[in-house]
Amino acid sequence: MDARTYPAKETPKSRRTRARILDAAMRLFAQLGYHAATNAVIADAANLTRGAMLYHFASREELVEAAVAFIDLERARLFEQYASAPPPGVDAAEHAIDAYWALLHEIPFLAFAELESAARTDPMLKARLASAQSAFDRNQIGDRFLAIAQAGGDPRFQTSRDLGRFLLEGMARGAMTFDEKARKERLLAVVKRAVRVLNRKGDVQELWPE
Repeated sequence: MDARTYPAKETPKSRRTRARILDAAMRLFAQLGYHAATNAVIADAANLTRGAMLYHFASREELVEAAVAFIDLERARLFEQYASAPPPGVDAAEHAIDAYWALLHEIPFLAFAELESAARTDPMLKARLASAQSAFDRNQIGDRFLAIAQAGGDPRFQTSRDLGRFLLEGMARGAMTFDEKARKERLLAVVKRAVRVLNRKGDVQELWPE
């Protein structure tokens, strides 16, 4: 029987095996990169033979489509864990920024960032990422981040959230070649102040504290 001819039967064992494959794919995308994490490398990491891998995912396209969905669910799950109310006395917007900064260093977020980078020159991957990117942008960042930051929904507050989000994502992906820790701490402080200025919260007026 050709493993490519028939899809894997949906059994508890097959679901566990698929989950193991997808978890391995997610971790390898984050650690090795999308192109280095070939189906064969992923199969080996999941302790499967090539034939067993083909039984569950007959092509790279099938694996990528399932992996994107898996990683997106893992991102949403982590986002919910981090989306707690700020501790007493902690500014909601600053709490949201710290939470998202921490999330960007978790495996599912690192894996998704790698896929987004690789998608620039990979039409198949770009097409499979599109819906997950849109859903996360609207449902997680748009709605949940709004609730975490306790900010309104008008364009100024939307810009405030976008400024914080995209600066953090750029910082997470950027390569700082010297004084990395100090530079990131300064940038994070300025991001928080910029968000507070846009939100008109407190008496913050200047981005750079004297």
